[in-house]
Amino acid sequence: CLRSSGGNQAGGRNRVLTLLVLLSSRVASLTQTFTMGFIGSMRYLFVFLILLLTACGNSYRDKTVPMSTVNNFDAARYIGLWYEIARFPVSFQQGCTATTAEYASLGSNTISVLNTCREGAPDGQAKQVAGSAEVVGPGQLKVSFDRVPFVRGDYWILWVDDDYMTAVVGVPSGGAGWILARTPEISQTRRAEAEAILRANGYDTLQLINVLQPPV
Repeated sequence: CLRSSGGNQAGGRNRVLTLLVLLSSRVASLTQTFTMGFIGSMRYLFVFLILLLTACGNSYRDKTVPMSTVNNFDAARYIGLWYEIARFPVSFQQGCTATTAEYASLGSNTISVLNTCREGAPDGQAKQVAGSAEVVGPGQLKVSFDRVPFVRGDYWILWVDDDYMTAVVGVPSGGAGWILARTPEISQTRRAEAEAILRANGYDTLQLINVLQPPV
């Protein structure tokens, strides 16, 4: 083995120190990047869910009008697949088509929720969000999503027909509202009935937008 001279040893120490400084700087940079990315992601998720639950603070209804829900709502009959026929514009559904909501029983007045939409067109990329809903009153549910625990939003059943084939859903704030059906299309008569329910609960149905569904 070769022995290093004192000068070489000092030079080696200096190189090691330089490498350590560079490594520490890189680690600090990566840590900061990760932290900022994590914070940014959490901020985005938080904002997304606030938009989801409050519908951006917009209101499509006269909140001085009392909102009534289905007194004899049967959650067991509500489970299954529903197609979104029409909705009030909300930013978290911007660009969504072929939107569906699927519910399944979790027991004890709780149902699972799986919302699906296609971006831009019925054959576009699918987006999904999962959660659960608890029946807290006649026709009144509280919905939460898996990624954000402890935050729940209102989901009120304003009307459902006798066969549980068509439903109207709203929120007390008026920030969102939907017409749902078991089929991708409904008759003009059934659509008129659903819109009448929305108007009776203070909604401005002129602001409804139709949801494109795949051909039957």
